[in-house]
Amino acid sequence: MNRVIIDGESLTLQDVVNVAHQGHDVSIAPRAVELMQRSRKSIEKIVADGRRVYGVNTGFGKLSNVHISSNELQELQLNLVLSHACGTGDLVAAPIVRAALLLKANTLCKGFSGTRPQIAQFLVEMINRRVIPNIPAKGSVGASGDLAPLAHMSLVMLGLGEATVDGVVLSGDQALRTAQLQPITLQAKEGLALLNGTQIMTAFAVEALVRAQNLARLADIAGAITVESLLGTAVAFDERIQKARGFNDQIQVARNLRALMAESEITASHANCDKVQDPYSSRCIPQVHGAARQAIRYAADVITTELNAATDNPLIFWQDNDVLSGGNFHGQPVSSACDTLAIAVAQLANISERRLENLLDPNQSGLPPFLAPESGVNSGYMIAQVTAAALVSENKVLCHPASVDSIPTSANQEDFVSMGTFAARKALDVVENAETVIGIELLAGCQAIEFRQNLRPGSGSAIAYAAVRQHIPTMHHDRLLKTDIDKIRELVKKNVIVKSVEATIGEL
Repeated sequence: MNRVIIDGESLTLQDVVNVAHQGHDVSIAPRAVELMQRSRKSIEKIVADGRRVYGVNTGFGKLSNVHISSNELQELQLNLVLSHACGTGDLVAAPIVRAALLLKANTLCKGFSGTRPQIAQFLVEMINRRVIPNIPAKGSVGASGDLAPLAHMSLVMLGLGEATVDGVVLSGDQALRTAQLQPITLQAKEGLALLNGTQIMTAFAVEALVRAQNLARLADIAGAITVESLLGTAVAFDERIQKARGFNDQIQVARNLRALMAESEITASHANCDKVQDPYSSRCIPQVHGAARQAIRYAADVITTELNAATDNPLIFWQDNDVLSGGNFHGQPVSSACDTLAIAVAQLANISERRLENLLDPNQSGLPPFLAPESGVNSGYMIAQVTAAALVSENKVLCHPASVDSIPTSANQEDFVSMGTFAARKALDVVENAETVIGIELLAGCQAIEFRQNLRPGSGSAIAYAAVRQHIPTMHHDRLLKTDIDKIRELVKKNVIVKSVEATIGEL
């Protein structure tokens, strides 16, 4: 059985993808259980000694100065979850919820939160038994972490709220009974540990990041096919040009383009033409795609760090017999990374849409208008480009950074917030739009190849062309293009085309 073992230190992006999308089960490393037990003893001693510690025996936020008696601690934790479950909007998709459950269990495994091992194990059991808490997507400002959405996640552990099991929406209590789980009773500090943290925004961020990484490679493939179809030159991709500037990602993209276009009969057919330069959207692919890759790598560095971060408050340093209140729950690193990621991916879509327009314009391509075999009676890809234009314009609005926004909450106790969850949600929206745009460029590029007198495209381009044609036939006359667009989006999301190309020419 496929299984991911969590210890609070070594979770990877691929682990999250495996649990979120591939249905891998999860287990907790023995060392993590030991760390949680030691941390929990510190909390129990604080309660036994009557020592006043924020989040253990006090109120929360602006009410942190209110002391809570030991016989009210269970009620305090329950009330915290109930009062914070104020989310609204559409439900978070099941794979992202599974990722959030994994991330929350993993951070508890670090042993800084003071929770019993049973809490992390309960989260793991919900993953393994396919209990998906119903979490509204909106309501977090990303400051004390994702308070509202994580409260909805935690409700189900208590037999409250709602969850989906095998596609059926059930009450929290019914969901647990279906999964043969008993509701848990939260002890001191445990409700706060579940609600504090960046796990919802990070789950969205992982989804956006992994798809962006795949999309960056696909953009190179789409760009190569378009350049070939437009009878463009590969001279602009010469390695000497790239090294003269010095950006490693630019050098890599140019290397990819050369590999994709290698041995192209289409390129060879116009080697001695009079054309000197191509439009920027073709000529500057290494510069633009390279810059996007650089930004995506920055986002990856932040997000992979956050996978194994302690984002609770306060943190228990049991080795030092100390409890420290800080601000690791603040989502600013993730917020800034997601805004950067969105901008990078939007640029991949922007330049893709410009290449698509050049394919459809007979003045630029020398091909039939809109790549229709009988233009006039057929409209070809005319409105597909309009769809792409609409999506890139929508992305420009979505790329307004959430991370520069803040609004005071909790009677000014939480006076500067990150808006990280919104940044992550809209970054994923940008990625989804860009997947469609680049997918449409691929459709048009493959159609354009049909008009190039049966000449073979480059080594990598030919593999991509074959992968597309395996699922989507050549357009001989107008048909319902939504079907083609839906299919290419599916291929893009599953990374089918990139995997096919990389299996032959190597990693892009």
